[in-house]
Amino acid sequence: MLILLPPSEGKTAARRGKPLDLAALDFPALSAPRERVLAALVALCQGDPDVAARTLGIGTTQLDLVELNARLRTAPTHRADQVYTGVLYDALGVATLTPAAKRRATARLAITSSLFGLVRPSDRIPAYRLSGDTTLPGLGPVAATWREHLGPVVTDAVGGSLLVDLRSGTYVSFWRPAGVRTATVRVLHEHQGKRKVVSHFNKATKGRIVRALLEAGADPRTPAKLAEALRDLGWQVEEDGGHLDVVVSEL
Repeated sequence: MLILLPPSEGKTAARRGKPLDLAALDFPALSAPRERVLAALVALCQGDPDVAARTLGIGTTQLDLVELNARLRTAPTHRADQVYTGVLYDALGVATLTPAAKRRATARLAITSSLFGLVRPSDRIPAYRLSGDTTLPGLGPVAATWREHLGPVVTDAVGGSLLVDLRSGTYVSFWRPAGVRTATVRVLHEHQGKRKVVSHFNKATKGRIVRALLEAGADPRTPAKLAEALRDLGWQVEEDGGHLDVVVSEL
């Protein structure tokens, strides 16, 4: 099983650590496009900061994020599962998993990244700011760059197992599964007979689901088996082919 996670907008910068080494990251087939995206982002942010801020879609009060990007090649790095922060990653809590579950996380999780394409939780990366819908000068749309390269890499990583796709909409556009056994998961909040998606709780529940699967050692090979595993773990799940709805009643 390969569980594909979205990144977080918020990131925690490392205070110390070695600088970025693209060659040390997993998925080495992505090294060339990683270098192109990195070079375009650094060049942008080492130029006019106001132009960089507008391009990146950030306010003039956040120029520290432009400076952050300008120093990406020399900035300290940390494990990706410590750099990415936010609701999903707080609920997942990789640092507090059991040793066996941590090993499973390293082998079974991959995080979609606008800058790096795909990283493992243990990959060492710097904090950065780059949204998936950004168009970089000299490169073009970031999403289009990754669409050219992610397909074979993800397909190879999945092999004959199941891809559990938990990405958000922006990052789904980086690559759409084809020829891979895939399960997508949506979280619905049910209240007084009505169901709706609640963004914050959707992320938190997905984090808890991934944590539960890792702790239980579940390794389903089909969407139906994933639904069965989640039900065994106490979740209310409705399955429609490769689409799973997890229904919750409490926020």
